[in-house]
Amino acid sequence: MERPLVIGIAGGSGSGKTTLVTRVRRAAGPGGVTVIHHDSYYLDRGVYPPEERGTLNYDHPDSLDSGLLVRHLKKLVAGVPVTVPVYDFRTHLRRGGKRVVPGKAIIVEGVLIYVEKRLRDLIDIKFFIDADDDIRFLRRMDRDMKTRGRQMASVISQYLGTVRPMHMDFVLPSRRHADIILPRGAAPEAVAVIAACIRSSHLRRRRQRMRAAAAVEGFPGVS
Repeated sequence: MERPLVIGIAGGSGSGKTTLVTRVRRAAGPGGVTVIHHDSYYLDRGVYPPEERGTLNYDHPDSLDSGLLVRHLKKLVAGVPVTVPVYDFRTHLRRGGKRVVPGKAIIVEGVLIYVEKRLRDLIDIKFFIDADDDIRFLRRMDRDMKTRGRQMASVISQYLGTVRPMHMDFVLPSRRHADIILPRGAAPEAVAVIAACIRSSHLRRRRQRMRAAAAVEGFPGVS
């Protein structure tokens, strides 16, 4: 199996990463795009009493098992399926795993994916979504209250206590590692650029196979 193209999509919490990934998968066409979410690799917090789990800092790089993600990504690049953890955001526990197989491209999505050098080094093209802080905060509040059973006061407290400070300390500085900054999130032009990267990589490899076949059979090269 040919090495899949690895694309990184990063940005602050609520910047629109998930929406962008969904639209890119749809636009990339057939052949399969595998998506790995850094959020799936949160550490299991079962050693803490339930009432303490909500007070922990989930926005620091140490809250994630990035080492496991690196190992999984290396296997996927080599064509080997992996079992990605399933994380329960309501209880802060892992609930088994989900089998993931490599596609023609692999998208790694997450807030902190460019903080870890060993993870950065595995990503071929790095995108970073720039979004206004107020928009990101409102999106995060809406998500946490609707899908994670959070109360408004809790969301605000977490944002001021850990989300914003960790964004300033880790997420924002990691932007310098991006190859392309996307100022409008999941806008059509951003989707088109990333989908084009995936398609062009696929076509380039197809041409390489055709050239190799032509060389073996004594035909002139394919341009």
